[in-house]
Amino acid sequence: MLGREYRNCLRNVAFIFAVSLMLLQVMTSRQASRPNVIKERLKSNIFRRNSTKPNILFIVADDYGFNDIGYHGSEIKTPNLDKLAMSGLRLENYYVQPICTPTRSQLMTGRYQIHTGLQSGVIWPTEPSSIPLDSKTIADKLSDAGYSTHMVGKWHLGYHKKSYLPTRRGFHSFFGFLNGHNDYFTYTTRYKTYHGYDLRENEAPANIRKYHGKYSTHVFTKKTIDIFKNDQTGKPIFVYLPFQAPHSPLQVPSSYMGQYKHIHSRARRTYAAMVSCMDEAVGNITKALKSLGLWDNTLLVFTTDNGAEYGYGSNSPLRGFKGSFWEGAIRAVGFVHGKQLNKNLIGSVSNELLHVTDWFPTLVKVAGGDLEGTKPLDGYDQTDCIFKGKSSKRTEILINIEPIRRAPGQPLFNKTFDTTISAAIRLGKWKLVTGTPRGGPVRKPRNPNLWLMNIENDPHELRDVSDKYPTVVRYMLKRLEYYQSTAVPIVKPEQDPMADPALLDGFWGPWLEDG
Repeated sequence: MLGREYRNCLRNVAFIFAVSLMLLQVMTSRQASRPNVIKERLKSNIFRRNSTKPNILFIVADDYGFNDIGYHGSEIKTPNLDKLAMSGLRLENYYVQPICTPTRSQLMTGRYQIHTGLQSGVIWPTEPSSIPLDSKTIADKLSDAGYSTHMVGKWHLGYHKKSYLPTRRGFHSFFGFLNGHNDYFTYTTRYKTYHGYDLRENEAPANIRKYHGKYSTHVFTKKTIDIFKNDQTGKPIFVYLPFQAPHSPLQVPSSYMGQYKHIHSRARRTYAAMVSCMDEAVGNITKALKSLGLWDNTLLVFTTDNGAEYGYGSNSPLRGFKGSFWEGAIRAVGFVHGKQLNKNLIGSVSNELLHVTDWFPTLVKVAGGDLEGTKPLDGYDQTDCIFKGKSSKRTEILINIEPIRRAPGQPLFNKTFDTTISAAIRLGKWKLVTGTPRGGPVRKPRNPNLWLMNIENDPHELRDVSDKYPTVVRYMLKRLEYYQSTAVPIVKPEQDPMADPALLDGFWGPWLEDG
């Protein structure tokens, strides 16, 4: 018996010794690996939550109507955008440009299109044109301020040489398409007789097989979330997310259509579904940032690039559609959301005059950056206006001067701005339009090429009061004359057949050599 007990005792001692040795090895291993654990955590999002600089998420909707968001009374359901806007600051006297390229160029550079040569139309796929290389972009300056900068979505700012691609204009990464329109499922762009794929990851053509058949709004959403999820730089993040939606072609997964059976027009019904899909995408990004612990230190800006296209979008009660100088084209849906806002502004409306060029200096200021190396800006630093509720620094907005478009007849006034030129300007409560604007009101015989509206009293632009206020008219024409004197020549080169995707492995992309 004693021998058996002795042997059992030895077994127990051996077992205890083995367990103790295992525990010692585990503890030693953990201590040895602890520096690596700390190193990994330093790289993770956990440590970015307390950053003094906010992450910036700048979202652009494409051809989005003033009346197509829920809080403006729309029939289209946008619960996520509504919630963000109603718990943020809604911008109700905020302007963009009538069409895609001009708005995007002014956002990127903080400069009017008359100062970059982009004052006539958009950049077409075969057109060797872009933002001038001597104009710093907002991505350049945010990168200088210590941000990790990324773009997901539509570029439409030129790409004829590699030096004009987003990754050469301040963005550390790019996923998206280069032209102004694209098929939402196949990622192909047709232009005249040309046809090719338009989707890139950084500077290389994307693997189309990986994305073919997947809806671009969903793809762009996942890419945006992945940027925040996978970033290991430890820097604050700037993501520029110009969605394709709801620009034509009108395409959307069928699952989004059922909620709009009551809309008679199929075009309008599809457009509404596209908007709801985009709204869902914003909600999914918001949810992801919250789960990553990044939302409380993220500033979100939402804007449209211009008003809705005629035929399916609604800019009601504003006059006009995309491409015109009327309010329906340029008065934008816009709001800001984030804890950077003064608490008294949360859930409120700003009626201060703001313009898309103002985002450049404003966001650079928010990022703690500087404007060193930039060309003279037309945008104003509106941090006090937007985040503290003070008055806007802006009193006027040049909408555009487009001398290529001329109206028939003679100038209305001598020795001042030529009123046959298509142009528009906002000054305080006044707005002046000259030339032959698209979709305009009935012309008065006496002033066939000029309209003056009091936007505060007549936001729908129903009454021309130029006869009653000739002094105002003359002063505003003088302002147009001044701006015209500062304009650079229009850059509108001949379209180049060498841009044909058939010559570039089937993809739209740079076709000229740098240098």
